[in-house]
Amino acid sequence: MQDRLKFAAFGGALVVLFGVALGIGALVGDPAEPAPDGMTHSAGADTGLAASRSGYTLADLSAPTAPNQAGTLRFRITGPDGAPVVGFRTQHNKKLHLIVVRSDTTQYRHVHPTMDAAGTWSIDWTWAQPGTYRVFTDFMPETAGNEPGGLVLSRTINATGTVEPQPLPPPARTATVDGYQVAATGDLGTAGSEPRFTITRGGSPVTDLEPYLGAYAHLVALRANDLAYLHVHPEGEVGRTPAGPEVAFHAQAPSAGAYRLYLDFSHGGAVHTAEFTMEASMVESSTGPSTSGGTPHQGGGH
Repeated sequence: MQDRLKFAAFGGALVVLFGVALGIGALVGDPAEPAPDGMTHSAGADTGLAASRSGYTLADLSAPTAPNQAGTLRFRITGPDGAPVVGFRTQHNKKLHLIVVRSDTTQYRHVHPTMDAAGTWSIDWTWAQPGTYRVFTDFMPETAGNEPGGLVLSRTINATGTVEPQPLPPPARTATVDGYQVAATGDLGTAGSEPRFTITRGGSPVTDLEPYLGAYAHLVALRANDLAYLHVHPEGEVGRTPAGPEVAFHAQAPSAGAYRLYLDFSHGGAVHTAEFTMEASMVESSTGPSTSGGTPHQGGGH
């Protein structure tokens, strides 16, 4: 992925990808939904919020309607001709990446559905909690000419019931998950920064992280006030960079404010997700100060 907000990963720049997740009380979100500032982002805006972009549409999204109800999450990606798209390029070992999160930044999931011959994507699905969720699809269609590049399309969907929104946890430098301890150093900033994460277990450094989607770890950061998100990959390369205990990222936040970070890493044959809250600071760069109202361009690839 590429954009003016650059991230170093595998020796190249990655894109910052943004989406706004707001509950609207419907099973399927509209292509253009109101933003927290009262403005409406059009389907053409590079925010990750749009259900349609560059002629492609996230269509026919459905899922179980209530928590603890086993079922299937389904959707299709339709192309400029209105037909379901069946050709996708592999990005980070998968044809499509699905990221789902509730509007209060909880219930985060990064999963990979499968597609049938007719172009319908599906995955077994059960909601653990009621609420409004943003469903992001990240993919790159196989097209000849006029290549749109990586795309992220999203819609909202509801799991019915009484919602108990969770407050954003306070900023912290340590997190514990599945018996692992993860310590964060460095900061987020609007002029670029290098957050680092050190993974230990039982007081011993983890030096044999397992490749997950072509990397030793993946990082998603959601801006707390609107769920705008970015996804980056660590510096270095599998097989050349040490497999832990430290994983470093280079990131440039789009604006100052609170972010919820999700660090996915694989060890012991399972994927673990450590969660942090960080405050991004406003820092002047050599080209001038960053602004909180700027909207980066969208791109794909996980």
